[in-house]
Amino acid sequence: MEPSLDDIALFVEVARRKNFSRAAEALDMPVSTLSRRISELERRLGVRLLNRSTRKIELTEAGGVYFERCQNVVAEARIAHEQLLEVAQQPKGRLRISMPVSFSLSFMPVIFRDFCEKYPDIECDIDLNTHEVDLLADAFDLVLRFGVQPDSGVISRRIADMAMGLYASSEYLASHGSPVLPAELPRHQCLRTHGNRRSSTWVLASGKQTEEVTVSGRLSINNMGMLQRLAVQGVGIAPLPIYCPIEADGGELLQRVLPDWQLRPMPLMALFPSRLMPAKVRVFIEFLQERLASLPAREHFVPRELAHGAGARLDGQRLHA
Repeated sequence: MEPSLDDIALFVEVARRKNFSRAAEALDMPVSTLSRRISELERRLGVRLLNRSTRKIELTEAGGVYFERCQNVVAEARIAHEQLLEVAQQPKGRLRISMPVSFSLSFMPVIFRDFCEKYPDIECDIDLNTHEVDLLADAFDLVLRFGVQPDSGVISRRIADMAMGLYASSEYLASHGSPVLPAELPRHQCLRTHGNRRSSTWVLASGKQTEEVTVSGRLSINNMGMLQRLAVQGVGIAPLPIYCPIEADGGELLQRVLPDWQLRPMPLMALFPSRLMPAKVRVFIEFLQERLASLPAREHFVPRELAHGAGARLDGQRLHA
């Protein structure tokens, strides 16, 4: 009996993740069932595809050849099936997304509510951890991250740019003074995303004028939400998105520092495991782009084509927003 495409698809999932438990989670099936199906596939083919051990699995030479040939076939078949379903009904299925915590809290509750209303057959499974994600091994359909990502072999798309400014509490400004020129920033406590040289170089623009300054401070952290809270506590001047900032103690808003100057927009990147994008992923990306572009001016996402300095980063680092 010839192997079925379903069994080949199971093998491709295991081969991609090199882990039966992760593959079973992605496929939503018991590990024992998956292992049995793979063993049956090997029996039908008459060749061993995987070398199993208690700690890990590895592809045999034959398994590697089979995986290279089959993965695109399986992806094409899956896309063809979803496109056929699209003609008859709305996109459906489980959509696994990883995204930054602070970004999710600031922007996503209403967006997710409206998305679920529009696409009731899509089940969203959202992960808010900030750990590094291996799209070839972890069970995510889509990963959202701020900052230009390193080339890791995955597919990426820049879907929006977040306009950035400088903010501080009135308590800090009362104690240390409010800078009126970018050149005064090195005399202040500046909160950075990392403590290295690249993170300590801020490029600000006002109209056609650009200033590059080297800043320093006692604290650095790669999380936008924590940068906000440190600024609220009067620790220093923080680079934050240009939307209505969180309130300081007593209901006072953080104050904009150098309001005529902006840092370069920070790109929001979408990462995918394959160029073949399932319908559920495509409609979510389109929905997210549309909603971010329609945010009020104070919640300042810049459409990609309007962003200044395309490809620029806040500080050359990735940021967990």
